[in-house]
Amino acid sequence: MSDRAAARAARSALSERLAAAPGVVGIGLARRSSGYVVKVDLADADAAGAVPPDVDGVRVVTEVVGVVRPR
Repeated sequence: MSDRAAARAARSALSERLAAAPGVVGIGLARRSSGYVVKVDLADADAAGAVPPDVDGVRVVTEVVGVVRPR
């Protein structure tokens, strides 16, 4: 179970790590029944290989949302 502060720290560390990773379109927090997780939004499934399963003990989940474009 991860608390919000631990998840925020993990999100920050992961954001730096994935800053230049192609296909990563967003990184945020999500609440699950087991606590907070870091959620990584991807343009396509190929980008998932760059995302670790956890960061500092906080679980990382991915979701393919497609390319994000401004309106």
